[in-house]
Amino acid sequence: MSQLTPARRTLAILALALGGFAIGTTEFVAMGLLPNIAEALLPGQYAADPEGGVAHAGWLVSAYALGVVVGAPTIAAMSAKFPRKGLLMVLLVGFALATVASAVLPSFGLVLVARFVAGLPHGAYFGIASIVAGDIMGPGKRGKGIALVLLGLSVANVVGVPAVTWIGQVASWRIAYGVVAALFVLTFFAVSFFVPRSGRDVHATIGRELRAFRVPQVWIVMSLGAVGFGGFFAVYSYISPLVQNVTGLSESAVPLVLVVVGLGMVVGGLLGGFLADRSVKATIFVGLFALVGALLVTVLTAQWIAGLFIGAFLLGATSSAIPPAVQSRLMDVAGDARTIAAALNHSAFNLGNSLGAALGGAVIAAGFGFVAPGWLGIGLAMLGVVVAVISYAVENRTNRRAAAVRTAGASTGPIRESVSSH
Repeated sequence: MSQLTPARRTLAILALALGGFAIGTTEFVAMGLLPNIAEALLPGQYAADPEGGVAHAGWLVSAYALGVVVGAPTIAAMSAKFPRKGLLMVLLVGFALATVASAVLPSFGLVLVARFVAGLPHGAYFGIASIVAGDIMGPGKRGKGIALVLLGLSVANVVGVPAVTWIGQVASWRIAYGVVAALFVLTFFAVSFFVPRSGRDVHATIGRELRAFRVPQVWIVMSLGAVGFGGFFAVYSYISPLVQNVTGLSESAVPLVLVVVGLGMVVGGLLGGFLADRSVKATIFVGLFALVGALLVTVLTAQWIAGLFIGAFLLGATSSAIPPAVQSRLMDVAGDARTIAAALNHSAFNLGNSLGAALGGAVIAAGFGFVAPGWLGIGLAMLGVVVAVISYAVENRTNRRAAAVRTAGASTGPIRESVSSH
């Protein structure tokens, strides 16, 4: 893609990032509308037990995340030989249809299924878009390319999620999902017009892609993303009741808090891409410890308005700084299975999404209050640090063994040669 002009590169990256914007909006808008959705789809439970109703509605967050977990490796492996631009457009059609279904289906159970289906293309889109963006950006700028695609997701939390949340509060949560569906249609045309055609990987096979699952490091790094990022989602999934029940602000303040989270995500995403191109390892460790600090600030100060907004910004910044580094590491440890590795990053983080939302809802439903998910999140983030230590310890041991084998081979070579000469 070296023949692209700077203007065409910019438009292509913006088109890919617009997809991230639409995906970020459809993924996160439920978090600001859980009370509204619970009241509409679970009226009896919500009237009798608002906390239990909100926790039950949180299953919609988990269902979308599980769709990502299932869809990312499946679609990536099955479509490895397909032209990447055409595949992106097919995935966008799938997003649009499933989001329309989310807006119009009448019962909680059917909407739950629609959210699962809407999550299926998520990981494959980001994985393929990241590869295309890396090719557009050129050698040595893979982390930046990944970060720019993910930047659309971050900007969604500044503009898309708060705006659509406000629409959902003023009009209807169903109208909100209709707006999101329109964003996917717009992205379809942007990708069609501006993203250049890219060749297919003629050597790709389902078997080659699935061989990534034989690599222990792939599972370790996926676990790192899942448990580490679960700490963020344990809090973010229930940001609306936290704002209203702990800080004591009105429902109208929720979109503003989401804007602050999104601003943090933009800053963290750009910084994470910059740092990942310099040291993936340092970015992972610093990012996880920073996430622990952000969660601690949130749980200790959320009862104050200033503390809530500071914690919201720090949560956004620290959580979005980690994904470019984790995705780069997955692509490094997976060998030739580049497509599925890029997609598995989103399976990992959405396992964290599902895990955080489910466990956060469980501690709320158990009566521990809306701050309790923050303490749970700290534990999950620290577990992510432990998994990162294990990952690099395994890598160092493997490298030492390989070095020892090479040394032994080099030292025995001359002896064998000397014996054979006699």
